[in-house]
Amino acid sequence: MNVVRSIAIALSCFSSIPMPQVQWDEANMRYMMAAFPLVGVIIGALVWLWSWACGALGFHTVLYAGGLTLIPLIVSGGIHMDGFADVIDAQTSHAEPARKREILRDPHTGAFAIIGVGCYLLAYFAFASEVAPGHVFALACVPVISRTLSGFATVTFAAPSDEGMFSAERSTPKAGVVRTVLVVLFVCVIALLAWQDAVVGIVMVVVAVVVLGCVKVFADSQFGGMNGDIAGFFLQVAELAMLITIVVVAAFLPGA
Repeated sequence: MNVVRSIAIALSCFSSIPMPQVQWDEANMRYMMAAFPLVGVIIGALVWLWSWACGALGFHTVLYAGGLTLIPLIVSGGIHMDGFADVIDAQTSHAEPARKREILRDPHTGAFAIIGVGCYLLAYFAFASEVAPGHVFALACVPVISRTLSGFATVTFAAPSDEGMFSAERSTPKAGVVRTVLVVLFVCVIALLAWQDAVVGIVMVVVAVVVLGCVKVFADSQFGGMNGDIAGFFLQVAELAMLITIVVVAAFLPGA
């Protein structure tokens, strides 16, 4: 039952999907990050369904790209975009790491965060409009890959303090089990991509891993370690990077 409760907590924490009330204690939360990629599976399924509906109903570029841009935000409730905005605010302060961590905890939104989110959404919309139907499966895998890697970072990378959910997840007795589950899920997604959309999929996965490495270095140097906001920042950057990869690889390798 702890696994089921962990799934319910993961969906209620990282999505806007209504879930039954579950007590948020250590026993129920121990597998939460292992269930995190399920949110990505739901988003991916809706992305594929939206692409199919656009083709069946004759919807064109603007509606197609608009749906692809909004689906991740609607399902996630914008929780990861909030982390992205917080990191933009903190980084543009050019302050010391300790001050940047304070800005991450500040509930107010600065001008640079709004500009950053606007630029992100515009870029995502533009590249989403260029995704061909043949690469929709790869695009549907993007939210699964991003959440698998983000979950792995949460239970693996050092945090700047022992406070908060990020640090609690890393120190849970079941962190090793969660890491193993996430690695297995990651390998399964790679296998599916290799079977369905090999060239685009493999390059996309490599890009996501490189982004994770870059964000890890960025987090350590600028904030003193990873935390929940930076994990959300990584997720958003990785998803945009993978989307761009799909479009660029398809453009330069027409047979891909």
